[in-house]
Amino acid sequence: MRVAHVITRLIIGGAQENTVATVVGLRQKPDLEVELISGPTRGSEGSLQRTLDQHHIPITLLKDLVRPLHPYRDIVALFRLVAHFRRTTPDLVHTHSGKAGFVGRLAARMTRVPLILHTIHGPSFGRFQGAVSNLLFTQAERIAGRVTDHYIAVANAMIEQYLAAGIGCRDQYSNIPSGFELEPFLRSHNDLELRARFDLSPSDFVVGKIARLAPLKGHADLIRGWPQLIQRCPSAKLLLVGDGVLRRRLESELRSTGLLSHVRFAGLVAPEEIPRFITAMDALVHLSYREGLPRALPQALAAGRPIVAYDCDGAGEVCLDGETGFLVPAGDYSQAMKRLADLAENPALRERFGRQGQKLVLEKFSAARMVDAIYELYCRLWKSRGMS
Repeated sequence: MRVAHVITRLIIGGAQENTVATVVGLRQKPDLEVELISGPTRGSEGSLQRTLDQHHIPITLLKDLVRPLHPYRDIVALFRLVAHFRRTTPDLVHTHSGKAGFVGRLAARMTRVPLILHTIHGPSFGRFQGAVSNLLFTQAERIAGRVTDHYIAVANAMIEQYLAAGIGCRDQYSNIPSGFELEPFLRSHNDLELRARFDLSPSDFVVGKIARLAPLKGHADLIRGWPQLIQRCPSAKLLLVGDGVLRRRLESELRSTGLLSHVRFAGLVAPEEIPRFITAMDALVHLSYREGLPRALPQALAAGRPIVAYDCDGAGEVCLDGETGFLVPAGDYSQAMKRLADLAENPALRERFGRQGQKLVLEKFSAARMVDAIYELYCRLWKSRGMS
């Protein structure tokens, strides 16, 4: 079976890491030929090119497949994908992300690809955007949904959101959590050397956040609430892992409020280095307003670190309130700070949450489990078409 995966860009991010891990795993299956098609990757958010090179994965680059809406380039990308599919004749096209998901599925249908799948890594529409944008992207998903045979969602919350919007029917959806290599996180230990590199003492209560410095990721809420945490826990330090368009603004705000000494910017960190950074943390916080199921949450739990997260999209499927961490209402950063302070004051609670979190992650989030589930879904759908 010839399989083509299509994604808009390959920055350092959860959806992109999920896609690359899927392609790497599926290429090990003896009866699959798997290719990866992507638009250009630019900007401060980094690139997964190093990971692709390590696994010898070539990319078919479509320079007109860009993330922003661009009517001319979007049409060019569509017809270049059509030409590519006519030349390579894939049996299955599997799309990821908003733009590639829309253009890729239309191109697949125009070339009569037998099977068309789309992974919902995060919502393309919702309250996080204005009414006009929400209507536009909802309609785009409905149009693409008419040519989609099956959806993979990284969280059940995504399935319910898409069904509520009238996109597909329930038997067209499968929930397959975003898996990753667990071993580097499971064997991790408290990395005092890394702490020292960022001028963090062994006695500091280090709260980590792993996310692009971009809108909707909740950095502003975190900074607004931070003085409240410092009041209860003067040794609290914030370690921000990631880079993006908001870095200068965040640094300026921290400087003006006198909080810069309490925050460390790690910048871009390669995916293979994330386990080490998590071990330098005592807890992980994730105050995002738009996610599918953020990989940083199960990654922190895999390393035995408790989590505090906004109740947004799929976060509640891994941040089990009172079991693996604390889940707070989206936007209530004051409550998030109270919960972080509770963790700072109770090491035994942190250990219990971390231990229960590791058990959850071992059951659901291995890369091998994810790849096997996707492969089995391919086979089931292929056989349902009467194909051998």
